[in-house]
Amino acid sequence: MFVRWSNLTIEEESQHRLPGYRDPAAVRTFEAPEALDTRFYEVQAKSVLNRVPPSSSMPFRWTVNPYRGCAHACTYCVAGDTQVLTADGRTRAIADLQVGDSIYGTERRDSHRRFVETEVLDKWSSIKAAWEVRLEDGTRLIASDEHRFLSSRGWNHVTGSDWGPLQRPHLTLSSRLLGPGGCVAAPEQDASYKRGYLTGVVRADGNLDSYARERAGDPRRFRLSVIDEEALQRAERYLLTFVAETSGLALSAAVGTHRETRAVRAPTGFPAEQVRDLVKWPLLPSLSWIKGFLAGIFDAKGDCSDGVLRIASSDSEVLHWATLSLARLGFSAVLEPARADGVRAVRLTGGLPERMRFLLGTDPAITRKRTIEGAALETDSKLYVKEIRPLGMTMRMYDITTGTGDFIANGVVSHNCFARPTHTYLGFNAGRDFEREIVVKVNAPEVLRAELGRRSWKGERVALGTNTDPYQWVEGRYKLMEGIWEALRDAANPCSILTKSPLLLRDLDLMVEISKRAEFTACLSIPTLDEKVWRETEPRTPNPKARLEAVAELNRAGIPTGVLIAPLMPGINDAPDQVEPLLAAAAEAGAKNVAGAALHLRGEVRGVFMDWLTAARPDLVPRYKNLYRRAYAPQSERERLSALVRRGGAPGAFWRSGLRERAASQERWPAAMQAQQSLF
Repeated sequence: MFVRWSNLTIEEESQHRLPGYRDPAAVRTFEAPEALDTRFYEVQAKSVLNRVPPSSSMPFRWTVNPYRGCAHACTYCVAGDTQVLTADGRTRAIADLQVGDSIYGTERRDSHRRFVETEVLDKWSSIKAAWEVRLEDGTRLIASDEHRFLSSRGWNHVTGSDWGPLQRPHLTLSSRLLGPGGCVAAPEQDASYKRGYLTGVVRADGNLDSYARERAGDPRRFRLSVIDEEALQRAERYLLTFVAETSGLALSAAVGTHRETRAVRAPTGFPAEQVRDLVKWPLLPSLSWIKGFLAGIFDAKGDCSDGVLRIASSDSEVLHWATLSLARLGFSAVLEPARADGVRAVRLTGGLPERMRFLLGTDPAITRKRTIEGAALETDSKLYVKEIRPLGMTMRMYDITTGTGDFIANGVVSHNCFARPTHTYLGFNAGRDFEREIVVKVNAPEVLRAELGRRSWKGERVALGTNTDPYQWVEGRYKLMEGIWEALRDAANPCSILTKSPLLLRDLDLMVEISKRAEFTACLSIPTLDEKVWRETEPRTPNPKARLEAVAELNRAGIPTGVLIAPLMPGINDAPDQVEPLLAAAAEAGAKNVAGAALHLRGEVRGVFMDWLTAARPDLVPRYKNLYRRAYAPQSERERLSALVRRGGAPGAFWRSGLRERAASQERWPAAMQAQQSLF
């Protein structure tokens, strides 16, 4: 076992076998503030030279990454009975969800965040201390303190602080959460509910005329026809609880834009009068009957076109009962004027929250009428936080990963944790494990030395720091980079390093030795000198001034070192009075190259960045939505940002330093500097 640390207390807890590794991993913990509650899995890697996919535009083909996992990630969990909005417009407890289930998430489209169907990609559970968040409308949310919900001010943790170690965006009693709201329990489908449902569909769509058959000596006729199979099947099931048998009958095939119409009817010998008795208006309707009636009448005569829920009928008695039933459940409704054909509609008011309360609380059968796909998230629901308190207990909580990065929990938008495929492959889950179970390739230097010594190795450039920063804090404990540099030095192999950490100065002597035998370049990523912007955008990285000092030290030692001003973010760090001081400081530090890279938002990064922007700079959200309709900003914007770096934004120190001429004369920037263009 190759262990590299000093002056550190270490405890070997156990051994653990990871998929893909022949030998068990030694599991260790460090008694250091940065490593509390974190386990490090020391593995023997088979290979550390990673080939970049041929489809990549990166100017290098090989990288080395000695660590897997991120100690700075967050964990998110909610209680197992939390109701998640599924794609069929119903809810299911998160504990009962399975990978592959279709649910609702949200996605930015045009100028709005909208509800979209997504898929459960992963699921896990853990034991967490429980907190309760109570909202104005009575909703209760049970979650861990680190869980995040979407508020009008962006993503907020359940708890946090305005300063100190727990400084992070967090909920307060003035926070308003976002979501469809209206999360109520589905009704119990008891006998009263079933009678109410049948009353709704039969009164709207049934045929109980028996007088014609009575004159013919056959007083037995009943037929119920509806367009949607789901409502028809439910009505048939309910009828079977009250009568002996029913039979389905196809009335007409689908023609043009008209759907197939089917019917259910009572068999020969069944008196229609029994159905009449079944659907009589009750003298004192129960709440269960009312919910069933509204579900039935909505399935038969309701719709949600343009996000407005209506129940239409030409029968004034049916409309009267619908209006009374809505009022009994606390809904506000308006009776619209009659159309030319005499049909009037009862329109539900209150927007999406009331619509969701109706659909979830009455449970209509027809799925297509329950969809909120494409509906805008913005609501005026009563989702203000009224109380945040610890429950004084731990409990099993659950989280999921979805295709959109969020889901709807008890009527509000809830953040999920992004599953990392490599951690899942290693047998870890994508939640707590990703942040607290760090894989360390302790034999990376030795394996790299062997791979560089193979006859098949062509001595191609190796770029470090293009995936994960090899000089993150744990490198100060394991010191793997020392051996990696030694292997590259002895092989006289061209290489480069891109980092945000001055910790690389620890290995300066080795870098000097490499530069004497092979091409070697270094680059430090420094997006801004503006301390406020730095703390907002890179809160856990070394101070930009310390990075500039590292640039100067490396150049004084003869290591060609440049500065990558990335990402350049419109409206955040692209002002001339922000860029020019950085250019001047880079020139003073002797930077051999200065490059700029515009922010780009690909895949999951887009959601993460836009969530931060919504919370920190909501004034910029419209601009970014317009600029980043795709992963990259428009060519004109990228050229503007590039010119800002080349020209210094305005006459000044950068021009006078001569660095501009040196930067402009470079035919090809170091590979590491180009790599950063794909990293934000």
